[in-house]
Amino acid sequence: MPKPSPTTTDRPTPKHWRPRVLPGESAGRSRRRRADDALGGASSYACGVPISRFPKGRIAKEEAVLIGDPRVEGWESVSTFEDQRTAVAWRDQLRSMGVDASCVADHPLDRFGRGDIYLMVPPEQWSRASEIVDNLD
Repeated sequence: MPKPSPTTTDRPTPKHWRPRVLPGESAGRSRRRRADDALGGASSYACGVPISRFPKGRIAKEEAVLIGDPRVEGWESVSTFEDQRTAVAWRDQLRSMGVDASCVADHPLDRFGRGDIYLMVPPEQWSRASEIVDNLD
């Protein structure tokens, strides 16, 4: 009696059993070959993807609340807030109306985003910003 190969089992297979064949392939192809085709061939995938040696620079995100930033040193305060969420919402509202606004704090905020936060604008835009803030209250 011949020994069964490692791929065969002692169980008989049903007569109606056939290997699963996906649309667009022949019954004789292996799953590994299909995986290689899906990736464009095992060796061609690595060669076909361009990898840049010098990634494109990304613009750094501005902090929601600036802590002691010298860029806004000469700016005027429009309003004072106690929590970051409210201050940033007002800043975004002024920016949407064309006013250059920033939120600034003298000291780092606590873990809940609370502290003394000042809504600052350039001196030449202070009257317009204060008018917007007064009318939106």
